[in-house]
Parts: sequence; C-alpha cells; structure tokens
Amino acid sequence: MLFFTRWKAAAILLLALAVCLCALPNFFSEDVIRHWPAWAQRHIVLGLDLQGGSHLLLEVDSAAVRKEQLQSINDDVLRVLRQARIPFTGRAIRGNSVEVHITRDTDIDTALAKLRELSQPLSGFAGSTGQRTITVTANGSTITLSHTDPAITERVRQAVDQSIQIVERRVNELGLVEPTIQREGANRILVQVPGLQDPSRLKEILGKTAKLDFRMVDLSVPPDQAEQAHPADSEILSGETPGQKYLIEKRVLVSGADLTDAQPGFDQRTNEPVVNFRFNSAGARKFAEVTQANVGKPFAIVLDNKVISAPVIREPILGGSGQISGNFTVQSANDLAILLRAGALPAPLTIIEERTVGPGLGQDSINAGEHAAYAGAALVVIFMLATYGLFGLFANIAVAVNVAMIFGILSLLSATLTLPGIAGIVLTVGIAVDSNVLIYERIREEVRAGRSAINAIDAGFSRALATILDSNITTFIAAAVLFYIGTGPVRGFAVTLGIGIITTLFTAFTLTRLIVAYWVRLWRPRVVPI
Repeated sequence: MLFFTRWKAAAILLLALAVCLCALPNFFSEDVIRHWPAWAQRHIVLGLDLQGGSHLLLEVDSAAVRKEQLQSINDDVLRVLRQARIPFTGRAIRGNSVEVHITRDTDIDTALAKLRELSQPLSGFAGSTGQRTITVTANGSTITLSHTDPAITERVRQAVDQSIQIVERRVNELGLVEPTIQREGANRILVQVPGLQDPSRLKEILGKTAKLDFRMVDLSVPPDQAEQAHPADSEILSGETPGQKYLIEKRVLVSGADLTDAQPGFDQRTNEPVVNFRFNSAGARKFAEVTQANVGKPFAIVLDNKVISAPVIREPILGGSGQISGNFTVQSANDLAILLRAGALPAPLTIIEERTVGPGLGQDSINAGEHAAYAGAALVVIFMLATYGLFGLFANIAVAVNVAMIFGILSLLSATLTLPGIAGIVLTVGIAVDSNVLIYERIREEVRAGRSAINAIDAGFSRALATILDSNITTFIAAAVLFYIGTGPVRGFAVTLGIGIITTLFTAFTLTRLIVAYWVRLWRPRVVPI
C-alpha cells in the first residue's frame, strides 16, 4: 500500500494540480477572464441566495389543457363523421365530454367503430400501460367521448416539459445570465434568475401564451350585429383598439407553429415598428394557398385570442414571409419577436409565487457562509494537529487539496453555488477528516498489536479501506437520492456533498497515502508519530 511507482505518483499529483487549477478563474474578475481562452473561462455561478435576483414559481393551467383536449376531440368527431358520411346533429362540449347525436339508428354501430379509432393506447415508460386515451360510450343515439384521467395527467406532464423548453428559450432570448429553470412538482416550473432585481419584463414575457394564428375574417354578419347572433363556426374577438370587435372564423388557416423566424423591424413606408416573420416550407405553401384563394378579403392575425392586425389581402403572398403591424413600440415589437421565435406555450402559465432577493441580503449570506467555513476549517485543523501531530499535518494538507478540488470540479461544471452548497462543502471537510481519523486509529491499533512502524502504517491504510468505502458509498447514495427527489437548494447541497465524497476518497487513499509513503521512504521511522 505504501509503494508508488514514479509514473503513478506523477499522475496523482498532476491530476490534483489540474483540478485545483480549474478553480483559478473564480479569483479573477469577469473583465480579466474574458480575455482567456473559452475553456479557461468556466467558473462557479453564485446562486440566488448569494448574489440576489428574482424567483418565480409558475403553474401550468391544467384546466386549459383539458379544455384544449376536449376541443381537439370535438374537431376530430366532426372530421371522422364527415369522412364516413354519417349524418349527425347536436355535436357539443358538455362538461368534460363531447356529445354527438347520430341521426339514423342504422349508423350508430358504424359511428361507434369509427369514433373508437380515435382512442389510442396510453404508452408508459416500459410500453403500453393498458389504459386508453379516450373512452367512447353510447346511450341510445347519443355517443359520448371523454379523455381518461391518465391521459389528462400525461398531457399535463407533456405540457410542463414543453413549457420548460419554451420558458428557457424566452429567458435566454432576453439575455439574462445563468438562469435556473426546472420542474417543481407535477405542474409547476421554477424560474430563478440571479442578478435580476426588476422582474416585471420577465413576468410579462413568461405570462403570455404567444399562440399565433392566421384566420379569415367572417363578413357574413356585421361586427355590431354579431353580438346577437353569429355562425357557430365563428367567434367574436377584440382588437388592439378599446371597444374594437371582429367576427373571426374559428378555423385556423396557418398556425404560429409553422414560423421559423421573427425579427423586429420598421415599416419602410410609415417607419413604424413591425415584426417580420418567415414560414417553413409547409407554412409557406399553406399561406400561399390561402392568400391566392382570398384576394380582396381581410384576414386576421390573432395572438392569444386577440386580433393584432386584420389587413386585406391585396395580392397572393408567395414568398413565405410577411409582416405584422399594429400599435407597436420598439420594445413591444422586440418582445413579440422573442415570443414568436421561442414558440407558443401549450397552456397558460400563472405566477403563483414571486420573490426578489436583494444583493445586500445575498452578501450577508456569503459573509455568513464564509465565517462558518473558516471557523469549521480552523477547528478541524487545530483538532487534527493536536491529536495526531505530524500525521495531522498530512491530513490537513489533504483536506485543503480536497476543498480546492471541489471548487475546481464545480467550476468545470459551471455549477451554481448556493448557501446549502456551502454547507455541503463544510460537511465534506468533516467527512474527509473522518476518513483520515479512521486510518490513523487503525494504525494505532496495529502498533498496539506489536507491529513495526512501517508495517502498522501499511496495514492501517489497507484495512481501513473497506470501512471508509462503506461509509462514503452510503453517504453518496443519500446524496444521489437528495439530488433525484430534491429541488433548488436541496440539489445544491446534494451536488457539493456528492462531489466532496468523490474527492475525499481520492485524497484519503491516494494523496494522503502518497505523502505518508514519501515520508516513510525518507525517514524510515521506527516509531509512528501519532
């Protein structure tokens, strides 16, 4: 256990030095490290509790998800029955179900068979779960379709996953630094932006669904008379001007999902802020077909069920690009372009919790964490020196390298350091010392058993290995569980604790052993100085 070849000793020292050097960027200002190579600029990011910033907890509207799914069933029922040429009446959404009345009794079995094709097996992690997405039942000539609870739960989960990706794109488009965006529970999203003291614009960007549709304006009924009666396939939407109303067809001609780019700009004729957009190939084809078939008619650009523009189609638009104009300011045009580039949310998000941490409070947390770390480290150093003398010095050197390696690995990962993370580092110092204590106490036992100094040291390292591995592996498992089921600060604690356990095993069984081995080789001790 005390023999090291030259290449093995060099590898241990070079690895420890390289990892420790990775922590170097944390000791220089941003202006200095900006001129370094990209690979050398990685550093630890201070969390919200250490540098201040904004904390938002968003909730996905599950009711909106259910409503959208019901509308989807309603549209599918219309499509399937029309394709099968089955006459029906009374198709409507009632409660959490879609009901349709089949006109002829002879068509009921055929309609049931066709509509049951809409129900698909609900897949799980390991394949089919045996559940279906839709239940289809018949009561006389009335057929009822409704989503199963597992299907709604799965759709909400998918909506949260999609929303996390879209929220991340929107936040990144704003140019905010090092945001933390993650799932919180079943239907919530946690957004933390360190350094952001005024979250008003962020809330405005995240609060919009940004569902963009291109639809035709219904001219069959004047807008002032549409309040009394209008076609079932149209709806009344408000415009940008207060009191302005439009009668818009529900049928979506082209959706915002077909957009590939959106950029703010200025109208060349009026010099007003506008948003220029471009479709993908499928969207360009559909947009060209719509504009060719409806020259001279107005069409509406609808954003979140609000008409932002309703121009008349003067000529076919075949290039796959266009322009959205309205009462935009430069910032609102830029914000709309951000929303369109990031994509529409699958469901509305509601802000249910908001916190702003001031930089002063963050600095107080840093000071408190530093004081705790310094006090704990000083007590450990004093205890080890008083208890184990020279071997205590060896242990203190290994612990110092251990802490430096933790910061180096955190820097390599560009990890976010929080106050619980600092607590994890302080705890790691205790675990690292505990490993050395086990080794040294084992050496004492071997000396009492009559072994020579060198044999006792060698046996102490070899026989303490199993005990230290057991204790550290169980602690690492606990850290892994905390990381898996925990959120926010708990994860920060788990990350630093897990990394600390890995570096502790490295320093205890390589670095400390290497130092002791070279001391033994140089001094050939007859007595163990513990």
